[in-house]
Amino acid sequence: MSDNETTVKALQDFIEKDRDFVINLTRDLVRIPSVNPKFEAGDGLNRERDVQALLEPILKDEGFATEQFDALPGRPNLIGEKPGSEEKSLILCGHIDVVPVGALKDWTVDPFGGEIRDGRLYGRGSIDMKGGVAACVAAMRAINRAGITLDGRLALHSVVDEEAGGGGAIANVQRGKLAEGIIVAEPSWGDVFPAEGGLEWARVTIRGRNGHSAFRFNEVYPQQHTKDRLVPAVNAIDIAARFIAAVHQFERNRVQARSHPLLPAGMNTINIGAMWGGTALGENGLPTVMTNPAIIPDVAVLDLDMKFLPDETSAQYRRDFEAFVDHFCQMDDWLRKNPIRIDWELGGLHFPPVNTPVDHPIVTSLVKRKGEIGKAAEVKGFIAVADIAHYAGAGVNGAIFGPAGDGFHSTDEYVDIQSLVESAKVIAATVIDWCGVKA
Repeated sequence: MSDNETTVKALQDFIEKDRDFVINLTRDLVRIPSVNPKFEAGDGLNRERDVQALLEPILKDEGFATEQFDALPGRPNLIGEKPGSEEKSLILCGHIDVVPVGALKDWTVDPFGGEIRDGRLYGRGSIDMKGGVAACVAAMRAINRAGITLDGRLALHSVVDEEAGGGGAIANVQRGKLAEGIIVAEPSWGDVFPAEGGLEWARVTIRGRNGHSAFRFNEVYPQQHTKDRLVPAVNAIDIAARFIAAVHQFERNRVQARSHPLLPAGMNTINIGAMWGGTALGENGLPTVMTNPAIIPDVAVLDLDMKFLPDETSAQYRRDFEAFVDHFCQMDDWLRKNPIRIDWELGGLHFPPVNTPVDHPIVTSLVKRKGEIGKAAEVKGFIAVADIAHYAGAGVNGAIFGPAGDGFHSTDEYVDIQSLVESAKVIAATVIDWCGVKA
C-alpha cells in the first residue's frame, strides 16, 4: 500500500470511529433555524450568524485561520483556511441558509429538532445542505487530527443566500476568495456532478396602447380610416399571448438543436413563471391597474426562468434570445416602433454554467474514492443550480458531491446518516489526492 493510500485509510478509519462527530454537528446545525430572510423573516428564524458562530470555534480548534464578513447586511460568510500552495489549493463549500418550513401541520417531526430515526436525521436543512457542510468540516477535522500537513491551501467556505441566488458565494468571488479547485457538498446521492447548466432570470415588458374595451372592434377588425376614427388601442396581453407561443417555439428549436451528454435532453427550457397584465406601468415595473377588464391593457410583463447548457455561455445565450425577440418585433407594425424590452438578471439572479471536464483530477478522485467504500458513483450533470456556478464563472473547476436524502424544499426533510459519514470519508480522501501531503 502506498503512503497516499495508507494516509487515506487512516483518515477514513478515524471518521468511522468518530462518526458521532459529523452526525452531532449536523444535528446541531439543523437545530439553529437559518431561514433565508428573503423568503421569510421572523423572530428566531433567521439565525445565520449563530450557525457561523457554532462552526467558527470548531475550525479554530483544528488550526484553521478564520474570518467572517457580511456578504449581505447582517448575513455573514465564514471562511476557514490553512496555508499551502496555490497550485493545489482547494475550497470545500456549503451554504447554511435554508428555505422556509411551510405549514407545520404537514411535518411529522419538529423541523428544527434534528430527530434521528431509522438511519435518518430529520430537519430543515439536513440534506440541503447542513449535512454537506458538516461532512466537509469532519473531513478537515480528521486531516488535522491525523497530524497531516497538506501541500495545497485548504479552505472551507460556509456561505449564506444560496437559496435566493448565491449572494454569499458571489461576495466571496468578488473578494477574490478563490482556489484552483472546489467541491460543493450539495446532495448528490453519492454521485459526482461536474456539470451544471447556466440560469438566467429575465423580465420581458410588452407595451401597448390602452383604450375603452367597447372600442375593441376598432382595434381588431378592419375599419374605414375616416378623419373622425378613434385611434385604435393595442392590447398588450394579446401580444403577450402571441409572444408566449413564439417563446415556446424558440425553446423547442434550441432543445432539438443540441444537448449535453451529462444532462437529460430538453433540460434547457424557458419557464414563464409569472405574468401581469393591465394598464399604467408603475415604478416597480408592473402595471398599476390589473382589475378592470373594461380597459384594453397597455402593458404585459412576463418573468422568465431560462436554462442553458453547460457548454454555452451566458453572453451567447443572451444574444440569441435578444435576436429572437428582435425578429418577433420586426414582424409587427406596432412592435417595430415599440419594441419589447428585456431586463436581464431579474432580482440580481444569474448563474454561470459549470462544465468541468469529466477527467479532471477532482472528478476522477471523487469517483474512485466513492467506489472504494460503497456503490460506484455515476458522473452526471446537476439539474438545478448551486453556488459552484459562481466559482466556475471565476474560473474555478470542481464538482458537486454530497450525501443522500429527501424532502429538500418540502416536508420531513432528512439526510441519510450512512451517506453523511461516507461523504466525509470521500471528501477527506479527495482532499489528500488533490492537495497532496508534505513529507
